[in-house]
Amino acid sequence: MSDDARARSVLPVLQPEGWALLQGLGEYDESRALSIGERLRAEGHDPATVAAVLTQARLRARAREKFGERACAMLFTEDGLEQSTRQEIATQHAERFRRVGLTSVADLGCGIGGDAMALASRGLRVQAADRDELTAAVAAVNLRPFPTARVLCGSAEDHDPSATDGIWLDPARRRVRRDGARARRVHDPEAYEPPLSFVTALASRLGSDGADGPLGVKLSPAIDRAALPERTETQWTSWHGQVLEATSWFGPLAEPGILTSALVIDRAGTHQLSRSATDPAPDDVPVGAIGAHLYEPDGAVLRAGLLAALATQLHARTVDPTIAYLTGEELVATPFARGFAVHDVMPFSLKALTSYLRHHRIGVLEIKKRGTAVEPEELRRKLRPRRFGDGSATLILTRAAGEQVVIVAQPHDAKGAA
Repeated sequence: MSDDARARSVLPVLQPEGWALLQGLGEYDESRALSIGERLRAEGHDPATVAAVLTQARLRARAREKFGERACAMLFTEDGLEQSTRQEIATQHAERFRRVGLTSVADLGCGIGGDAMALASRGLRVQAADRDELTAAVAAVNLRPFPTARVLCGSAEDHDPSATDGIWLDPARRRVRRDGARARRVHDPEAYEPPLSFVTALASRLGSDGADGPLGVKLSPAIDRAALPERTETQWTSWHGQVLEATSWFGPLAEPGILTSALVIDRAGTHQLSRSATDPAPDDVPVGAIGAHLYEPDGAVLRAGLLAALATQLHARTVDPTIAYLTGEELVATPFARGFAVHDVMPFSLKALTSYLRHHRIGVLEIKKRGTAVEPEELRRKLRPRRFGDGSATLILTRAAGEQVVIVAQPHDAKGAA
């Protein structure tokens, strides 16, 4: 979205008429948006204001999935909503600062204010800043319910580390083209704005006696572990199976002795797995034959280099040195992997697989892959499984002992049972 379009979607709603119109609009219904717009314009409301109000109502409806009921009193930009931290995850960030006894935090690169709201709701004094004036104005509206928070238009580079006890940074990780449209994400941490080297130096300035100060920085989940700053704990966060971010924690915000960790958030709550300097290397996992159960590790576990730690928990081994599936004889319930009961294993052959599905009357398939060039949807098209019956199974296409195989399995239930 161009800068002009962003401004048109926000500025009219910052005026009293636009804000009152938005607050009185009620729950957004896409099917009625056109008629509502026509009615509001017929009542004499400015067309630009009506357009902005409807845009904000639409964004609020989308934002409820991230912010819950709080979204009903917030303002958004399209890109700000897309890049904002989910309320559940922002709460986890804020808890780190609260647990170590801090009373004030600077949120640099605050965006629309998701993390700042979580910090302020924990009773912390928050000084939020964003270098984009319009974004800072949106954040100021969103933080109005929190008297301990204030918002400035400014950059991380201009921040005085002595102004607050701790610092939270969310660097810009996207290139912006001249027309204002968003380009591809950047994964090199030195291409962030500000770069990771600046963040590391800021943590040092915030600390004393050679120790880093309490600072957290949000990173791309695709960051290479070799690029991570020293003396930190970096945590990858998975939300209902989707890896959303990595966060490096400096100074007292890092768990002592922990190098990397995975935070998994699911319906049952939050779960954490970690690795210290004395734990086995990430790839130090035994290899063996496919057993009675197979486990697909959560993406946060893999990105954090915790495959060996998970294998130890599951009493499991890998099916191949290059494949991140684990297998074992025991059924172990775990939030860090999706489990399957193995029914059959066969070399990959379209003809043999078709015959197997027909014989067992399996017509409903989940197809997964790792370490193979076979594309699940292309295989489904060739198999045409619906003709075989109404039985169901999961097909796992992978490599074991260097050979292409198909594992026929059934997923464990939510409690880990086969």
